[in-house]
Amino acid sequence: MTGLPAGQLVHRTEFEVVFMDSTGAEQHAALALSWNIPFERAMAVRTFPSYRGQKNFPGLWWSATTGEHVGYESWVERDVLMMMDFDPDIVAFAAQPFWLIWLQEDRVRRHAPDYFARTVDGQGLVVDVRPDDRIDLAAAESFTAMARACAEVGWEFRRTGGPSPELRANVHWLAGYRHPRCFQEDIAEQLLEVFASPAPLLRGAQKVGDRLAVLPVLYHLLWSGRLTADLASAVLGPVTEISAREVR
Repeated sequence: MTGLPAGQLVHRTEFEVVFMDSTGAEQHAALALSWNIPFERAMAVRTFPSYRGQKNFPGLWWSATTGEHVGYESWVERDVLMMMDFDPDIVAFAAQPFWLIWLQEDRVRRHAPDYFARTVDGQGLVVDVRPDDRIDLAAAESFTAMARACAEVGWEFRRTGGPSPELRANVHWLAGYRHPRCFQEDIAEQLLEVFASPAPLLRGAQKVGDRLAVLPVLYHLLWSGRLTADLASAVLGPVTEISAREVR
């Protein structure tokens, strides 16, 4: 979100992007000519600093959607990454995919959004992560510019402070079972049959077999969306109602 010396806009258009190509070389282009670049696979244009005494916690999230690691700068960003990984409508995403550059009051400004995602229908999605109480004037201006830029090229823009506590807790628990190793076809088929009619979580699991073998598969099916539950209202428990998702 820092200012740049005037004169660094290359094409003299309202919005430009700076990104890394597949070779790691820096590229500059007008945003209007870059809308179809697969930024969901882009290399990060900036690194996540790590130093003694810092208050945020950077790291890497292993994505079940892409099978790759994606970086985050804070636990709030991690939670947003987790929710994108959980969202069946999102097929790929990358961190810090480009710098957006624009001119504001004779100053060249830049901002790197936290994430770029691609939805199943091909739509581009730009995500910035910032809780309401941490939005200062500079951040507000950057988010306004990003929203306007996204509108110009047909992308969706979201600014989020992260999921609700209940949803975060539930999806974080299910994320522990997101890896394919938690899936067993024979147990999954039985679970889908048991929960063809809604039933309490534990009662349905016990109908299939030993809970130590069944529950990891049940949680994996909840993560993948083949089983469903109300994850936003209360923390998952033995009496949470589970049902199989209808296959269309």
